[in-house]
Amino acid sequence: MAGEFVPAHYFQKIDRSEICSDDRPLEIDLGCGDGLFLLGMAKEFPERDFLGVERLLGRVRKVCKKLTRNGLKNARVLRLESRYTVEWLLPDACVSRLHLLCPDPWPKLRHHRRRLVQTGFLDAVWNSLLPGGEFLFMTDHDEYFEWASEVVKNHNRFEILEWTEDSFFYPKTDFQIQWEAEGKSMFRLRCRKPVLLQSEG
Repeated sequence: MAGEFVPAHYFQKIDRSEICSDDRPLEIDLGCGDGLFLLGMAKEFPERDFLGVERLLGRVRKVCKKLTRNGLKNARVLRLESRYTVEWLLPDACVSRLHLLCPDPWPKLRHHRRRLVQTGFLDAVWNSLLPGGEFLFMTDHDEYFEWASEVVKNHNRFEILEWTEDSFFYPKTDFQIQWEAEGKSMFRLRCRKPVLLQSEG
C-alpha cells in the first residue's frame, strides 16, 4: 500500500535509512488516528520526514490514501502498537520530535497500568531521541496530565520547556477539534533531551 511503511524486521531495531534520509529530521506521530496532524505537519515541513504509528488497519488505509492524494512523500504510516514501536523498533538517537497527542487516558484506577506514559516508555523515548530532541504530550484529561507530569519529573532526565498554543505551528488532531468544540481545555507537556556538553581536557 502506497504510504505504508513495512519494516524489514519486526523483532529488531529499524535501520534509520529505512525511515528517512540521514540529513533530514525525523518526527514520529504515535497513534496518528485519521492523520489530520500528520498530514498538516508533512505539508508545512517538506524538509522533514514523518512516521505515523497506528494499530488499526482501517485508519492506516485511510491515512495512506490521504498521503497519496496529497502527493506527500515525506510521511508514511506504520501499522503497529505505539509502545512496541518505541520500545523495540525505533533506532537510538534518530528522532527529532516524538508526538503523543490525545492518547487513551485509561481513567479507571485499575487501568492506570495501561497508560502509555510510564517509566519504561520514557526510557525508550529518551533512547530514540537525538540530543536536543523533544517529546510532546497533549491531553484533555487533567488527571492523566498530572500523572504524566509526575512520571516525567520522577524520571529526572528531561528538561521541561514552555509550550503554549501559539508557541509554534502545530495542527490540531481530530480529537482536539472535537473536545475544544465541547469547551474542553488541552494540557500540554513539552520535554527535551538535553544536548550533552563534551567534557574539556
